[in-house]
Amino acid sequence: MLQRLLGDLDSEPALNSLRVLLTLNLTSEEFDPSAFQNLDIEILRNPQPIGFGANHNRAFQRCTTRWFIILNPDLRLAGSSPFDSMIACAKTHSRTGIVAPRVMSGAGAPEDSVRTNLTPWSLVQRHFLGGRPPVEIDAPSCIGSPFRWLAGMCLLIDSTAFRAVGGFDERYFLYCEDYDLCARLYNMGYKLVLDRDSAVTHDAQRGSHRSGRYLYWHLSSLLRVWTSRPFWQIALAHARIHPLTVV
Repeated sequence: MLQRLLGDLDSEPALNSLRVLLTLNLTSEEFDPSAFQNLDIEILRNPQPIGFGANHNRAFQRCTTRWFIILNPDLRLAGSSPFDSMIACAKTHSRTGIVAPRVMSGAGAPEDSVRTNLTPWSLVQRHFLGGRPPVEIDAPSCIGSPFRWLAGMCLLIDSTAFRAVGGFDERYFLYCEDYDLCARLYNMGYKLVLDRDSAVTHDAQRGSHRSGRYLYWHLSSLLRVWTSRPFWQIALAHARIHPLTVV
């Protein structure tokens, strides 16, 4: 998957000399960047595996630009590079924290990469009631409007905003760190934006559906979310916006 994604990046003339920080999380992993002559690839090697958020925090320490992009290796570029469009979209809004493209499945169907608040009921809807359609949003998600978070497979993030919230919470080893980051940015007044003019293709692996270890990480992260301050800030604010009356 990584070879295919880097091949997509390498073949885009607009991305010539793009700086790519590639983390090898296992000591046994090997990678030869010489096949990708148009990319400036820096390899980061871990002496022992660390979590998703911790890896991106360490890579971010080398960031010297206003914007940086998180890319999962199971992505493909859908057509031309989406990054210029995402940056242009970010600049049209004040206090943009994150911009995400539309995410499509390998079959060309839209994935639910924009999601409502991560509640137990939302999981019941997704896993036991036939899934849920992609959320449609026409404006940025920000304080005063409903919270909509962006799944972390492809995110353009403002460096200043990322520093302001302290980056990813490294207590999340895997799963939900994207929710937590979006929630903290939202609560600090940053905007979460979907760029409808850009798209990527996602070959989702869904490891927690097959592996007990991944399922454990997933459930642990969910419990951390539901006992976290950012979650309850959003849940209580939503209750004030949409009060429930019982008669």
